[in-house]
Amino acid sequence: MLRIMSDTAQSTKLASIAVTPQHFLDVLIQNKKLTEAQVGQLRNEQLQTSTSYEDLLLEKKWISEVELTQVKAEFNKIPFINISETSILPEALMLVGESVAKRYEVLPFSYDKSAKILKVAMKDPLDLDAISFLKQKTGYKIEVYAAVPSQLEIALSDRYSEDISSEVDQALEQNSNSSDQVVKKQTASLRSEVVRDAPVNRIVETILEFAIKARASDVHIEPQLGRTRIRYRIDGILTEKLILPRSVHDSVISRIKIIANLKIDERRVPQDGRFNYVADSKEIDLRVSTLPTIHGEKVVMRLLEKNTVVPSLEELGISGLGLKNLNEAMRIPRGIVLVTGPTGSGKTTTLYSVLHEINTPKVNIMTIEDPVEYQMTGISQVQVNSQAGLTFANGMRSFLRQDPDIIMVGEVRDTETADLAIQASLTGHLVFSTLHTNSAAGAIPRLMDMGAESFLLSSTITLVMAQRVVRKINPEYKEEYIPDQAVIDDIKAVLGERYNQWCLANKKDPEKMVLYKPSKDRPATEPDYIGRIGIFEVLPITEKISHMIIEKKPDTDIEKVALENGMLLMKQDGYIKSLEGMTTIEEVLRVAEV
Repeated sequence: MLRIMSDTAQSTKLASIAVTPQHFLDVLIQNKKLTEAQVGQLRNEQLQTSTSYEDLLLEKKWISEVELTQVKAEFNKIPFINISETSILPEALMLVGESVAKRYEVLPFSYDKSAKILKVAMKDPLDLDAISFLKQKTGYKIEVYAAVPSQLEIALSDRYSEDISSEVDQALEQNSNSSDQVVKKQTASLRSEVVRDAPVNRIVETILEFAIKARASDVHIEPQLGRTRIRYRIDGILTEKLILPRSVHDSVISRIKIIANLKIDERRVPQDGRFNYVADSKEIDLRVSTLPTIHGEKVVMRLLEKNTVVPSLEELGISGLGLKNLNEAMRIPRGIVLVTGPTGSGKTTTLYSVLHEINTPKVNIMTIEDPVEYQMTGISQVQVNSQAGLTFANGMRSFLRQDPDIIMVGEVRDTETADLAIQASLTGHLVFSTLHTNSAAGAIPRLMDMGAESFLLSSTITLVMAQRVVRKINPEYKEEYIPDQAVIDDIKAVLGERYNQWCLANKKDPEKMVLYKPSKDRPATEPDYIGRIGIFEVLPITEKISHMIIEKKPDTDIEKVALENGMLLMKQDGYIKSLEGMTTIEEVLRVAEV
């Protein structure tokens, strides 16, 4: 009996030894990712070419890079992490310098201060020298996670910015000896040479220069508990690029206030200012806004490049029937043309493009703006100055005594401005302006809410255009893919018959829908998106719609008639641009799912 039990135990032990993977290829067989024949072929090719198993697998596309990393992590009994979907604590990043992180291809993403544990994602989690160095460098126990190499490379590039971090680190080192002295002098004396020569000046310059290089539209300097966060809005998306010690926050804010000509000793109320900055032969106009928060003053800087070439309407993304209707409306000598959308949707840029198209020596064009974002030759541009009493409404009144042909009002904000725009239109002027609404048809009830009479709106408004902006896929690194059936059904449902019309015009098979996305194989230095393009809905005020305005019909009824006349909704325009490979479905849904 004992003999039988012993033999059984021994056979069980031998069986367990037999199934224990000796190589990560064995795990692929166990998980039914590969067959034994495929593994045999790999072993033969590896002996003949000396190419690694990893490279051979990826070259043959038998498994994905993610699957390969997961299998190797399972074989080595190391946890796997999808770093592209993991939130990364800035405090963890600060524990490992950029040069160390990139040298060892390691990204710290979380830490436990009380337990002294630092979690890091690594390309090679078996690199014991790197782990030992990190432990010695940080004083923390290191918990290692296996990450997909390409994802890690992109994350390192995104989370660490060599251009900005190294410069700021040097400035912080120089500032460490004098920071206390500078912070204590937060008075008018900071306008002295001390601050202009202080290392904090280099920090501010580095922040601004990086913003210009990265094509950022805004810079956010945000005080938080124990730190200051620097974020940049690039192609419409806020991206965190730098963390500063809280000890230098007041000095950085004071430096920005000085060059923006703001009161540095006033921290209790918001302030607005502006200044010019020149870098890389570019002159940038910066609007500065300060706001007191519970942790200190927050500063947001809007970057406006001077002497920028105004894009054409086609470059903005307006095409087809929408472009035709807009061209007709902006050449009518009277009426109101409105561009609607939320803040940051490119409304003012569109109006500049329109003015550029119709700007000739034969017409007197005047604009009142807040702020003047582009300086245009041959156009009289006025900057709103509320403190001096120059508002949109007051400016409009003055314009009418200046013999204008075309007037552009930066925004219809109140009843007074709306009434003046209507009166200017009725007296034979062409008026362009912007409005905050979600859709083109929604502009009509919005103006009625302001007190505008429906019969006046029906006789003055010639066209309303709503818009959003989406990011464009990097044209050098994009790839095709076949979307899921749910996505295909949604696109066909939204576009309706227009989908078949588009396929016919572009010689595409309606049953073989193809979309585009940023390529996974792009270098880490290449962004997935470059630049932006608009998606539009252009609503001309036809005779039928004009009668509906007088009858105060709801915007849904007006939109229905406009669709029957051939108008594209923003979402439809975005889907078509996705089919053409300009952007992605995700981008369209991000801005146009209203």
